[in-house]
Amino acid sequence: MQIYGFSLDCERLPAPLPIWRATVRAETWQVIARALSENGGRLLALWGSDRTEGAAGGLVISAAYSGRDGLLWIDLPLAERAATYPDLLPFFPCAGRLQRAAADLLGVVAEGVCDRRPWLDHGAWPENYRPLRRDQSPRAAGPHREVTDYAFVRVEGDGVHEIPVGPVHAGIIEPGHFRFSVVGEKVQRLEQRLGYKHKGIEKRFTELSPLQAHRLAGRISGDSTVAYTWAYCMALESLAGCQIAARASWLRALLLERERVANHLGDLGALGNDAAFAFGLAQFSRLREDWLRLSRDALGHRLLMDLVVPGGVTADVDQATAARLADQCDRIEREVRELHQVYDEHPGLQDRFLTTGRVSPDLAARLGLTGLAGRASGQAADLRSDWPWPPYDQLDVKVATQHNGDVAARVSVRFDELLESLRLIRVLLSGLPEGPTRSELRLPNKVAFGAGWVEGWRGEIFVALEYDGQQGANCIRRCHCHDPSWQNWPVLEHAVMGNIVPDFPLINKSFNLSYSGHDL
Repeated sequence: MQIYGFSLDCERLPAPLPIWRATVRAETWQVIARALSENGGRLLALWGSDRTEGAAGGLVISAAYSGRDGLLWIDLPLAERAATYPDLLPFFPCAGRLQRAAADLLGVVAEGVCDRRPWLDHGAWPENYRPLRRDQSPRAAGPHREVTDYAFVRVEGDGVHEIPVGPVHAGIIEPGHFRFSVVGEKVQRLEQRLGYKHKGIEKRFTELSPLQAHRLAGRISGDSTVAYTWAYCMALESLAGCQIAARASWLRALLLERERVANHLGDLGALGNDAAFAFGLAQFSRLREDWLRLSRDALGHRLLMDLVVPGGVTADVDQATAARLADQCDRIEREVRELHQVYDEHPGLQDRFLTTGRVSPDLAARLGLTGLAGRASGQAADLRSDWPWPPYDQLDVKVATQHNGDVAARVSVRFDELLESLRLIRVLLSGLPEGPTRSELRLPNKVAFGAGWVEGWRGEIFVALEYDGQQGANCIRRCHCHDPSWQNWPVLEHAVMGNIVPDFPLINKSFNLSYSGHDL
């Protein structure tokens, strides 16, 4: 069939969004990448799989692209002796770290790449250990090595010196190393080193029952537990051919929007605090705490964890609870609008926010900036509007965008999205359909593939699921979860250049990227 301008032998996965899957040859791999890059497509994810014992057999490199026809998942089987594949970096800059991670985890290497530094392997793994290879185990891999120094790129020149920050930080911030090359206080270059939170989640998925693994998905990144769990359940439901009830989908959207509001409230307070406006932190922290407490009282968990399950949800709301939730939206909205005016009219805040950490729309498009940060730089992509799945196909989501691409723009997008989510919550509560909250899900007795694609508060969450139910095995062969932080961490390096060192915490918080969702 014709898709993305190509004649591909595709199958459409039975997901609520348009998701296609195809297997290609090496000569087609780069042709598709080039065409998508030249026509506004985006590389969403890249990962490797070991299907040695499966029906397909051997090592496979996979990529997921977002474009005008929806999402295209492409598999490229690799040669048995040479686990290499054509490089995607010339077409998509975000491919670099994704390819390095695949090399660490599976030993599959992009051909001709210059940067072969390990990304997730910090030197402590056993020699030649590839944790996602089916023929390897950590116990049989040999002794662990000593942690090695990372070969940061050095900036040479008069007056240039380096400032290392991390990986251990003050407070509760997660670990990440930031190496600044500066002249005076002005940043010439920033290079990141992540991977300190690598937890072996992708391997752990293969050891769990498919009907229980949603709990692991919900713990990948605690601030996005609803988005990750919904994406996992969407993938599982698609391969099982399970249609969830209308009430369940509306309740899932209610949870997703409450998750978005909680995070925006927290970020707006923290951004005020990073600009020495403690009043903003105090007010937004109070609002966020009120929001989380009602989530606990009305829905069962402050962070809404374990409420989305295969086939539906475990939480429901009666009329009295719906009235409480809607009333809170009204009260929060009044205060947020007042605080929005305070932020906009505060000269000290605006002096710190305006022009700081700017990413132009052109640079954002070239580097693949996505999600909230992308929308602040003119990239008006939001799955809830672009590919509205139930119930978003009935909600007419208004996408918040800005074009300045600075801290002020990212703050503005947060305010607009927060207010839109409050509106959506009220619509969801008033239109909640009758019916069951959970449907029976029967897993097939065959090899099957499923995918989930959900717009979380930070951006697109993607889950690719490979399942083998032959002979009653009910086995997850591979579950790859992708966080939008993979695309956005490298862009943060560009956003900081030309700014002064004291502005880095503010710029960093305006992106608020995930360490945990990146370091699976």
